[in-house]
Amino acid sequence: MAPTAVVSGANSGIANAFVTVLLQEGYNVFAVDRNQGDALHSLEKAGAHTSVLDVTSQESITAFKTSQLKDEPLDLLLNIAGVASGSEVDSLEKSTLDIFEKTFAVNTYGPFFLTQALLPNLQAASKAKIGIVSSRVGSIGDNSSGGHYAYRSSKAAVNSIGKSLAMNLKDQGITVLLLHPGYVQSNLLPNAKMPPDTVQPKEAAEKLWRNVVKVKDIEQTGTFWHREGFELPW
Repeated sequence: MAPTAVVSGANSGIANAFVTVLLQEGYNVFAVDRNQGDALHSLEKAGAHTSVLDVTSQESITAFKTSQLKDEPLDLLLNIAGVASGSEVDSLEKSTLDIFEKTFAVNTYGPFFLTQALLPNLQAASKAKIGIVSSRVGSIGDNSSGGHYAYRSSKAAVNSIGKSLAMNLKDQGITVLLLHPGYVQSNLLPNAKMPPDTVQPKEAAEKLWRNVVKVKDIEQTGTFWHREGFELPW
């Protein structure tokens, strides 16, 4: 029987590319996003199951669980859906409560509540894995520039959630990995000036799969990984 994966944020970027990788690896993939655009439909044509799922809504998460995934064992959950605001507004001078709430709703609360809802499915699989796409800017030890207050703190918070999940689920054989894709050309910040080492979503997804998700196991649970396969500080 083919292993099963759920990937959030699959209508674009890294998540969309990750679904393609998993399909090629023989996974039965549920690709979900709050937007059903052309990119999501293209995954359906490639063999994925696609659904509307808003990670900021517990009702939407529950509807997906009960109507789509049901009681199917889940081998891999990839929490990839994310949002960010540009540095010109997510700053010490200009960031607002609205920016913080919207950023945390997707980047921090979303992975927790999706994992919580699908926990019985993960427990029903053998050696399940949970991946949470974070960002190096969420590392407190690596912070040398400040700024990006809502985005940076939402990723630091989801790192903490991921670590707690790893501790709670280790005895059940469920591995939790925090993932840093690096600079990626995506619609997260489409107008931002990107550095020279920026990669396309396909490369980020392939490297995260090959260097981290596929090869790390329960011995590395609760750790934070760069797409190139080296561990990052908290």
